[in-house]
Amino acid sequence: MPAQVDLVTSESSEPTVGFWRVFFSTFVTIFLAELGDKTQVTTLLMSAESHAPWIVFLGASSALIATSLIGVLLGQWLANRLSPRTLDKAAGCLLLAITGWLLWDISGF
Repeated sequence: MPAQVDLVTSESSEPTVGFWRVFFSTFVTIFLAELGDKTQVTTLLMSAESHAPWIVFLGASSALIATSLIGVLLGQWLANRLSPRTLDKAAGCLLLAITGWLLWDISGF
C-alpha cells in the first residue's frame, strides 16, 4: 500500500503542495467535468436566445463562482471536523447512492 502524503506540515498550517499544482489540477478537473454538461448546453441556448452573450457569460460565471464558493467553504468546514478517511468514505457512499438512484430511475421500477 503506498504511503499517504500529508498535505500540511506538522509545524504550520501551510500547505506543502505548490499553488500552481493545486490550481491547475482543480482547473483541469472542473473544466473536464463541466465540458458538455447541462450547464454548458443551457448557457449556449440562453446566449443564442437572448443575443446577449456577454451578459449570459457574466451571469453563468457568477453562478459558477457562487456554487464553487459554497463547495469550498463546506469542504473546509467538513475538513476541520472529520478525518480525510471519513470524508472519502462519505463521498464514496454518496456517489454510490446517487448511482443507485439514477439506475433505479432509468429502469422504471
